[in-house]
Amino acid sequence: MLVEKLADQLKAPWANEKRFKARLAKCRQNGRQILLGQPLTYMNLSGEAVRMIADFYKIEPMSVLAVVDDADLPLGQLRMRPDGSSGGHHGLDSLEQMLGTRQFPRLRLGIGRRGDGRRDIADYVLQPFAEDDQAVLKKVLERAGRQTECWCEHGTSRAMNEFNGSVETTAQN
Repeated sequence: MLVEKLADQLKAPWANEKRFKARLAKCRQNGRQILLGQPLTYMNLSGEAVRMIADFYKIEPMSVLAVVDDADLPLGQLRMRPDGSSGGHHGLDSLEQMLGTRQFPRLRLGIGRRGDGRRDIADYVLQPFAEDDQAVLKKVLERAGRQTECWCEHGTSRAMNEFNGSVETTAQN
């Protein structure tokens, strides 16, 4: 959802790139090439697409911002980090394996967990957000979009300091 929102804002059209197993949207902003990618693989194989794109465009891992949903963070929470472990997120596991490093920034968007406490959440993460969550989701996407733009312009530290936290409790809603 976030990369689609960013592509719309940047007026960057999507193209299916079978050679990368991904959709790409490209544009220039403030003299920089911006490349948005959306792997078309299963989430736990998304590192394959990212690796092919990074190799082709000669993108270093520290210039790849991985955006993932995170069921271990409550809905409305944003957490960017410059690197780190996957925390059990299979998409990040795949990226770490394929990039050969944990040294790439990641933006986790909290989606929470279902109330029944089940560990298997595959069905949960694939269903649409509940009507009750739409207002928070809109704030999350707006804030995460601003955080991503800040990351592009000013780097990870500033983007973390200005935007990490909950959309419900921060003044920058």
